[in-house]
Parts: sequence; C-alpha cells; structure tokens
Amino acid sequence: MNANMYQEGTEETRDYDALSRNIAAGKAVAKAIRTTLGPQGMDKMLVDSMGDVVITNDGLTILEEMQIEHPAARMMVEIARTQDKEAGDGTTTAVILAGELLKMAEDLIDQDVHPTTIVEGYRIARKRAEEILIETSFEVNLGDTQILKNIAETAMTGKGAETVKERLSSLIVEAVEMSADDQGKVDAGDIKIEKMIGGSAEDSMIIRGIVIDKERLHPTMPDTVADAKILLLNVAIEFKGIETDAEISITNPDQIQAFVEKEEEIEKALVDRIIGSGANVVFCQKGIDEFAEHHLAKAGILAVRRLKKSDMEKLSEMTGATIISSPDAISGADLGFAGKVEAKKLSGKDMIVVSECKDKEAVSLIMKGGSPHTVDETIRAVEDGVFGVCVALEDNRFVAGGGASEIELSRRLRKVGSDVGGRTQLAIEAYADAFLTVPRTLAENAGLDQIEMLALLRAAHEQEGRTNGIDLESATPIDMKEAGVIEPLRVKMQAISSATEAATMILRIDEIIAASGAGGMPSEEEMAAMQAMGGMGGGMPGGMPMM
Repeated sequence: MNANMYQEGTEETRDYDALSRNIAAGKAVAKAIRTTLGPQGMDKMLVDSMGDVVITNDGLTILEEMQIEHPAARMMVEIARTQDKEAGDGTTTAVILAGELLKMAEDLIDQDVHPTTIVEGYRIARKRAEEILIETSFEVNLGDTQILKNIAETAMTGKGAETVKERLSSLIVEAVEMSADDQGKVDAGDIKIEKMIGGSAEDSMIIRGIVIDKERLHPTMPDTVADAKILLLNVAIEFKGIETDAEISITNPDQIQAFVEKEEEIEKALVDRIIGSGANVVFCQKGIDEFAEHHLAKAGILAVRRLKKSDMEKLSEMTGATIISSPDAISGADLGFAGKVEAKKLSGKDMIVVSECKDKEAVSLIMKGGSPHTVDETIRAVEDGVFGVCVALEDNRFVAGGGASEIELSRRLRKVGSDVGGRTQLAIEAYADAFLTVPRTLAENAGLDQIEMLALLRAAHEQEGRTNGIDLESATPIDMKEAGVIEPLRVKMQAISSATEAATMILRIDEIIAASGAGGMPSEEEMAAMQAMGGMGGGMPGGMPMM
C-alpha cells in the first residue's frame, strides 16, 4: 500500500507484526491481573499522579486505574467493564481467559493455522461451551437462603471482606429478600450501599429504607415525618447574589434597606411556593440559606441540603418524585411519597432514613471499617455479592466454582474438536485448553503444583465428578457444590462470551494505522516492558505504574 495515502507521521503496521503486537498487548493485560484470582490472590497497590492510593484485587478497578492506552489492550479493559455491568463479578476470569485464548491462537499461527480458521473454531467452541454450562448448572430460587449465602460468599472470597464474609453474606441475602417484590423479582439497584468510617466490617448493618448521609438543617424541624410528601429540588433555595460585573447605584440608606427587602421577597416567594406545594419533606441537591431554613422550619418542613446526585436519583426512583430544576416548576403534582422519613443516629452519626416508599421497598447496607481504604474494598466485595445473588435469582441458575466448571468445559470441548476434524479441530482443542488457565492460576496463586492439581482434577471429572474443583487448603479435588463454592451461571456465560468476542476481534486485525500523535502504538522497548509485566511489578505504557 502506498504510504503517501496517509498524513505525514502516520504509522502503519501490517500482517504478522500487527497481529503479534495486539496479541502481546492482550496477554500483558491478562498477566497484570492474573495474580489477583482466587482466595489466595494478591492485591495491587495503585498510586495515581496525585498520590491517591487504591489497594484492591478487583480486576476492573485495577485496569481502570492503570489508564491503559494501547488500543488492543483497551479492548481487554472493555471485557472487564462489560463483565461487571452484566454479571457483577468474574472480571478477572474474563480477562485472563481472553489472554489465554490469544496465547493459544499465537501458538497455532506459528504452526501456520490461519487466523480465520482459529476464529471459526473459537466460535464453534463458544457455542458448545455455553450449552455445556447450561447442562451442568443447577436451579436456585428466592427461598434457597443457604445457596444464596454461598453465592455471595464465593463472590466475596479473596477480597478485602474475606474475614467477615459469613456475616456480610447473611446481610446481603437478608437485603435481597427484603427488597424482593411480590413476584420474587429483585433488582440490585434497589439495595443502596453506604459507607461509614469507624468500627469494623463486622459492625456493618442493614436498614430498611434509603439512608442519606446528611442531617436535617435545623433542630426545630421535625425528626420524624409520617406520610411524607417529598419534594426533590435541583435548585438552590438562597439568594444568588449580584453578578460580579453588575453595578448598583445607591444614593441613600433607604435604598439599601429596600434592596435587602427585595432579596428577601424573592426568596420568600420561592419558600412560599414550596410550602404551597404541600411538601412536608424537602431534599435539595444544592444550598439552602438561613433565611429559607428558618421559614421551612417554621412551616414544619423537614429539609436536607447538598445531596449527592446519586441520592437524588435513588429517591426519585423509589418515591416517585420528580426532580425539579426550576423554581417556577414546583407543584404538588411532582411530589413523591414515603410512609416515613426520619432523622436518626446510626452508630453515633446523624443520618436521614426514608422508608416505606411508594413504588419499591428500599434497603440500605451500611458498611463500616477502620479506614477509607478498607471500607472501599469491603464495598467492592459486597457489591459483587449483591449483584451475584441478584443475577443468580434472575436466571434461577448457578454453577460450581473453584475451577470445576472450567475443567468440565475443557474435557467436553476436546471431544467436540475430535468430531469436527481438520484444522478447525486444532482451534477447538486450543479453546478447550484455554479454560485450564483458571484452575491452573488458582493453584499457582495458592502455591500449589499446577500440573499435579490439573491431573487430579481431570481424573476426578473422568469419574463423573463434574462439580469437583480445587480445595486450596487440602490441595485435593472436592465437590464444590457440596462445599458451597458456587457462582451464578451468568458470570461464567458472560466471561466466555466477552473473552471470545475480544479474542476473535483482535485475531481478525491484520493492519494497524496509527495517526500522527495518536500515541496508540508502543515502541519496541514498551512492548518488551509489557511482555514482562505482571506479578508484583511492572506497568502499562502511558498509564499509571503498578506498585
């Protein structure tokens, strides 16, 4: 191709070089988070340019904090984002599976198997793998409390909440059961997670209602409002002041008094409009000044100011209130309703609790911890647990964890390959072998012999032990379903789907055209660094270093 087609400085990489670079980038991302997988996975400390620290082993959090720039590597980050959005857990599994699929493909390409043939084999294998997962899954319903607790515990295993996962799993399942509707349907968004610094994760609690980390504006305002009529405002209830370039000409003291009275008149009209709407509770995303505070308290209205946008949206969803952005739009028709709004102390801290909502039953989990870092990691673990339980109930299916599903998939997919034959068989068998990276990594991160563990697991599955996985303490295969190490079916299904799509997309790229100044193509030195990245060190070109 004529290089003159492109702008000056445009970089073009073709054929094997392009494919090799993209595969290397994908494998490097997988290697970077590989050591975080499983109960014995390690954490990463991520320090940004401002010195802020994040300590986590959550795959998506790590990849987002790394600020990856390489185009193919960013596809791997998108895998994690999609996995988190659709299944809530399994981000690390999805990424390392994609990395292994690329590694297997690279070996086949070295054997002169064309990428198109590999892609075709991967697609056949993916379809069969999803069928096998459904065949080997088990049913779960809302009343299966112990199974749901096991799902939550498995999602939290290896994260910062490991030591209190039994306590937290009980809270999660209780919250899910409380928020379920009459048909037994549950939405993870109905469960609000609030953090509180102090105490320990063991002191975490569940509150029926929406907890707002704010206090009422004035002590004379009611601390409890029954049959609450709720007004949500995204407009300040205060005098805005004069524009900086405005000029006011005052020639005598009476004009000053008139000016002040006019200010109060404008603000009083706004307060009267609020009172006239019939609202007895006001949540404002912006400020409320002392003048408005006094008149609202005098009218017996409970008011709260400077709420987070997410809290306003949650209140709107649960109470049916419309968020008002203009003073002229305030009316009784936009009010929301709740059975009770209370200003109360939770663990010594003033908060607002909105309960008995009109449209849905809201539930809040208060996560506690001794430092912001520990609380944040606990919240990430609990979010995985909540989402895992909800998607398991939505699909009514779960599968065995601990590498059991991956071993079974690998074993049965190899038989599919032998039925297909030809070069496509090589791709299907490579796809089957890629699943072994999960039990292999679990064993490696626990300090066990990978080869020995894979041999034991294969033997167990050949003897109809399809739910056998790695017991990392005894270093022997055990029944993961009986041991309570189980995961939602969707976590595995989504991981397979996302990993396969990313791998096949990368394999189909035979040319990279990087515009001048795009910064997308790493140098040879950066590529070498990416290849060496992983474990407790290394970094991604253009991104934040990993400590």
